[in-house]
Amino acid sequence: MADLSANPASSPGNPKPGPSVAATALAPLEAAYKGLSQSIDHIGSVAWLGVQVLVWTLRGFIGWVSAVVCVTLRIKTREQARRRPKLGIGEVLRQYVRVGVNAFMIVSLVSGAVGLILVLQMAPPLDQFGSRDAVANILGVAILRELGPLIAAIVLTGFGGAAIAAELGTMVVGEEIEAMQAHALNPIRFLVVPRVLATVFGLFCLAIVSNVMAIACGMVMGYLQLEIPLQTFWDNLLSQVKLLDFTTGLIKAAVFGALIGLIACTNGLKVTRGAEGVGKGTTDTVVQSVVAIVIADLLFTYVFFAWKLF
Repeated sequence: MADLSANPASSPGNPKPGPSVAATALAPLEAAYKGLSQSIDHIGSVAWLGVQVLVWTLRGFIGWVSAVVCVTLRIKTREQARRRPKLGIGEVLRQYVRVGVNAFMIVSLVSGAVGLILVLQMAPPLDQFGSRDAVANILGVAILRELGPLIAAIVLTGFGGAAIAAELGTMVVGEEIEAMQAHALNPIRFLVVPRVLATVFGLFCLAIVSNVMAIACGMVMGYLQLEIPLQTFWDNLLSQVKLLDFTTGLIKAAVFGALIGLIACTNGLKVTRGAEGVGKGTTDTVVQSVVAIVIADLLFTYVFFAWKLF
C-alpha cells in the first residue's frame, strides 16, 4: 500500500490548492466571452438559415411560374413541368392551419381582453381633461401600430414556435433528418421552408384578427361602460388612424413571423442529448423569439419615427 504521508499535497491535512486569484478574477470575463461568442454563432446560424429559406422559396416560386408558363404555351408537358422545384403548397397550408388557424381563438381572446383593459385604464386620466371620447383615438393608434402585431406574435411564439422546435428536435433525436439526407432529400426545403412561410403568413393574418378584436371589444366597452356612442367612437377612430398605421403593423407582423419560424427551426435542428435537448430547444425558442420580437419592434419603431411615418 502506498504511503499517503509521502505526498503532502494529497494528505488530509494539506488540501489541494484552489484556483489562483487571477483565474478567479478572469472567470466572469471568460464566461461573458463564451456567452457572447455563442450568441453571435447562434445569430449567424439563424441568419444563414434565413438565406437558405429565401433561396429555396425563390427557386420554388420561379419554378412554379415557369411551369405555368411552359404548360400554358405548350412548351413542355405537365409531367416535365412537375420536375421543377416547387414550394410544396400543400405542406405550407398544413403548417398554416396548424400554427395560424388553430391560434385564432387564443389570439382573439387575448387581444379582446387587452382592448377592454386599455379602454378602462385610459378613461380616468382622460376624464380629468374632459376628453373621454379620445379613448378611441389612443386605442386605434396603440393597437394598429404596436399592440396588435405584438400580441399576436407573442401568442404565436408559445403556440406555434415551441411546437415547431419540439417537432424538429424530436425528428433530430429520432435520426429522421439523417434518413432524409441519406435519401437525398434536403431538410431545409421539405421541413424548414413550409414552417417559416406558414409562420409568416399565419402571423400576418393573426395580426389583422388581433387588431379587429381589440378595437371591437374596446368599442363595446366604451359604449356599455363609458357611455361613448358607437358613432362617436368610430368617427374619432377614423379621424386619428391612417392606412399607414395599419400597413406598418402588418409589416412588423410579417417580420415577427419570419423571426419566430427561423429561430424555432434553428433550435429544433440543433437539438442534442435526447429528450433533455428537446426541452431546452423549446425553452430557448420561446425566450429568444420574445427577445428578438421586442428588439425588432424597437428598431421598426425608431425607423418609422425617423422617416416620419407616424
